[in-house]
Amino acid sequence: MGSRKKIAADKRKEERKTLAIAKLNNVPTSPRKMRLVADVVRGEDVLKALDMLKFMPQAAARKLEKLILSAIANWQAKNEEKNVDEENLVVKEIYVDSARMLKRLRPAPQGRAHRIRKRSNHVTIILDSAK
Repeated sequence: MGSRKKIAADKRKEERKTLAIAKLNNVPTSPRKMRLVADVVRGEDVLKALDMLKFMPQAAARKLEKLILSAIANWQAKNEEKNVDEENLVVKEIYVDSARMLKRLRPAPQGRAHRIRKRSNHVTIILDSAK
């Protein structure tokens, strides 16, 4: 007879089998610009999200498109016997966190200098079947 913790751990492990996670670290785009694109695909069907990203003019859309394809590949690696089209994968969660900031100096009038913060971000995406 399994312990209470073991049963709970097995349940969590079983739930995570339907999930697919992909991360993209240190993307040299400001988090604010990336969030604008991420908000569009949050909660959408995966195939619809890919179509939407393909026709968006933002550079961040290319990176997110590639990340979703990576998450789909991760899902297929976990569920080799299932088909992506039949499972109705959905972008369950997508979040953009700020990463390291490159600090640069820009010359300013009268011998001063202004600091420029070149921001970057980390994106995490979690796919789940809609069922």
